[in-house]
Amino acid sequence: MAKFKPNLITAALLTSGLAFGVSHAVAQEADTADQKADENLEVIQVSGFRRSIVESMNTKRFSANVVEAISAEDIGKLPDSSIAESIARLPGLTAQRLDGRASRVSIRGFGENESATTFNGREQVSIGDNRGVEFDLYPSEIMSGVTVYKTPDASLDAEGIAGIIDMQTVKPLSKGERVLQVNGQMEKTSFDKLNPDGDDQGFRGTFSYIDQFADDTLGVAFAYTTMSSPNQEKRWNSWGYPEFSVDGQNYSILGGAKPFVRSSTLKRDSAMLVVEAAPNDALRMTFDALYVDFSDEKILRGIEIPFAWGQGSLSADESDVDSSTGFITSAMTEGQRVVVRNDLENRDAELSQAGFNAEYLVNDSLTLEFDASYSKVKRKIWSFESYAGTGRGDNQGVADNLGYTLNAGNSGALFTHELDYGDFNLIQLGGPLSWGASAALNNKYNLSGTALENTAQDGFINAPDIDDELTSIKMAADQIIESDFITRVSYGASYRDREKTKASNGYYMTLNAFPAMLSVPEDYRLGTVSLDFIGMGDMVAYDSGALLDDGYYDLLSENLTGIQHITKSWSVNEKVTAAFVKADFDAELGGMPLTGNVGVRYVHTKQSSQGNAAQVIDGLVVAEPTDIDHSYSHVLPSLNMSLAIDDSQTLRLGIAKTLSRARLDEMNASVESSYAPNPDDNGNNWSVKGGNPALEPKEATGVDLSYENYFAPEGYFAVALFWKDLSQWIFDGNYEVDFTGVADPATGQIPNNPTATGSGKVNGGGGTMYGYELSMALPFNVFTESLDGFGLIASYTGVESDIEDQNGNPYQLPGLSDTIQTLTAYYDKSGFQARISMRKRSDFKGDVYGIGFDTVQVDVLGETIWDAQIGYDFGEAGVESLKGLSVYLQGQNLSNEPFVSLSGDNALQVRDFQDYGKTYLLGFAYKF
Repeated sequence: MAKFKPNLITAALLTSGLAFGVSHAVAQEADTADQKADENLEVIQVSGFRRSIVESMNTKRFSANVVEAISAEDIGKLPDSSIAESIARLPGLTAQRLDGRASRVSIRGFGENESATTFNGREQVSIGDNRGVEFDLYPSEIMSGVTVYKTPDASLDAEGIAGIIDMQTVKPLSKGERVLQVNGQMEKTSFDKLNPDGDDQGFRGTFSYIDQFADDTLGVAFAYTTMSSPNQEKRWNSWGYPEFSVDGQNYSILGGAKPFVRSSTLKRDSAMLVVEAAPNDALRMTFDALYVDFSDEKILRGIEIPFAWGQGSLSADESDVDSSTGFITSAMTEGQRVVVRNDLENRDAELSQAGFNAEYLVNDSLTLEFDASYSKVKRKIWSFESYAGTGRGDNQGVADNLGYTLNAGNSGALFTHELDYGDFNLIQLGGPLSWGASAALNNKYNLSGTALENTAQDGFINAPDIDDELTSIKMAADQIIESDFITRVSYGASYRDREKTKASNGYYMTLNAFPAMLSVPEDYRLGTVSLDFIGMGDMVAYDSGALLDDGYYDLLSENLTGIQHITKSWSVNEKVTAAFVKADFDAELGGMPLTGNVGVRYVHTKQSSQGNAAQVIDGLVVAEPTDIDHSYSHVLPSLNMSLAIDDSQTLRLGIAKTLSRARLDEMNASVESSYAPNPDDNGNNWSVKGGNPALEPKEATGVDLSYENYFAPEGYFAVALFWKDLSQWIFDGNYEVDFTGVADPATGQIPNNPTATGSGKVNGGGGTMYGYELSMALPFNVFTESLDGFGLIASYTGVESDIEDQNGNPYQLPGLSDTIQTLTAYYDKSGFQARISMRKRSDFKGDVYGIGFDTVQVDVLGETIWDAQIGYDFGEAGVESLKGLSVYLQGQNLSNEPFVSLSGDNALQVRDFQDYGKTYLLGFAYKF
């Protein structure tokens, strides 16, 4: 078999200590390289950002799978608020922003629910309603690296059609030295305080310690980080655009709007511990633990303005139309009342996880592995709305005459008004519109049939909770095989038990002073907030949370009459048993080395869900418990091959069958039920709508083909093609539910037909998704040494899909952007570092929070985000007295790119226009 001698690239990697992913075989080749090549070898020393580029290239180059990687140097040198900011710059990856921060990661056009996220190889729990991980939970400072597997192999213990994102902690014994480091950072938003009780400045601090003991047989790594990060936003939010007739022609007019200013502070305290022990040459044990205490506190103030859907009178004579777009660009309404809102939202989460891994070398050819882990997250959301206005109900208090003029692109509007909404004598606490149409509220206050009917809602609280718990265990063996083709066989089994529970609660708020309005007490007044960005001037600002805490409001559970809370409360349990076998091979094709692996993974899943079948009887919610289980199995073969054309060029092929499990909010057992005396077309008296516990995973068969050329120690380019055949996708449809023994609530009689017609999500339909990736790291020293230190990293991804539902209707995948682009230009030499980065994506469908924190899918416009950083490392610059100290200045979202979503398929039907401004960070790191 032909064996290549290492070229200058590989040797440079080895001599500079960067080849952490290089196999022992390659290292041995380097040691025995031709003496003449050694004499001509120039040892290349790189550090800082350039070192991280080489490490990431090395991971990609020497992996058996198609992967992308980012090293700790990347994350550490780009002190982003989460790992998502960093990995969104990798080829084929992008991120959706949540309140201005990159949080949800998409891989090659698939949304976050189609990929799996692991921590040291173990599947992760999530703080959302579903499986997709929100990466702003994870501090970037505690990670040593991230690897994105675009093609799987049989040994990976997670499933995702899009891929697997694995976050890794440091291994203290491999560090080989004591590390004691502190980091500090100040943060400021470009907006001044939009709310008087908000923050426009924040901080971050990190302490990390790594050491080895007992003759390097015991290693410890510990990191603690604390963060208080501000974020501010001016948001335009429209209700929608109904039609209105002007001169006999229908045009789209503003139905209403809920613009506001938001001030948020994300607080996160995290602690990580890794203990690694190697008491002898045969045994290595690692224990790792992570604790994260996460809090996102939001203050939102604005005015909810009904317009075409309001009580005021509209006149076509006072409307301006744009016949080219079909929109009424300005209009007037007379006699309209508005709702002045002082809202709060707290999103608290606590994540704890621990894992233990042991590897035992039985002999020179057999290694046994044992891995066990436990992780848990608790999330609580407390969203509080407080209403104020000029009078209670629809007809009390002073009404206003309002006009609007749409901004360019319908990205907002400027209103005209006659009232002063910053006047505490005019704007008082209480519900100014009759939105509280609750039988329970009317009954509590004896309002039915009176003029005050449906007027007792002076605010509202949404309080959904999530508990997610995961236990896993894995046993595996790795056997070296002496043969001409197979070099290694790995096999093993694993078991995962995951249970996720959601409890939805809502509460009506009514002032103790009801039915009177209440002037905001002096002690709770905070001044005013400017709404000049929508032309509404100042509005009153008060401490609504303190008013609630001090007993100014009575609460009444909406769960009594609101069936939506019982149908959004559920528990889903998954027990997954898997077994795998994988063989590594080393052969020759046409005189060129061919390496890779082939394997198969068997996965058996038993899923169950507990919930309720609920209906409203006499105005009250009546529920019966449900408990439904379902089982299924999959066989998932995989093949990864690498053909070494020469010692710098590689051709890769990956073929695999993969799956993505259904969203948890779609596969739960909570439903709204109804009984009809006459059977439906399916012969059923009962009908239900809600979750479908019999949903099975979506499936895909994927093919990846890539060419990689590592033309320089810091440079490469790659061309990749990918194709996936999708089946068993999940769409809206009908299914059957077993209702054996369930009686008609009116008569108590059990119908002859024991089944119910279900309406919800079903498996069916599919299609293909395909695309290409171009990626490159180009150091400018390949042109001339005078440009050493300058470089460019770029990627371009194009994706297309042809997918239909079970009825043949076209469908667009959530998270799919047709094009994804990334670009980083950098200079890094002699301690001075500067770079500017861009990530760009085209339009896509994204998940956002809707009413009651329901997940709503909307059309999101494409965006281009620019970040930049300059820094100076005194040690690298040769300043011995300041060795170990580095400083940096970073700017995020420098082009002030908004987040824009639509309420229809027209780009002018803007639903949300979120202006976050820029963020500036000034920080330092000191390594003792």
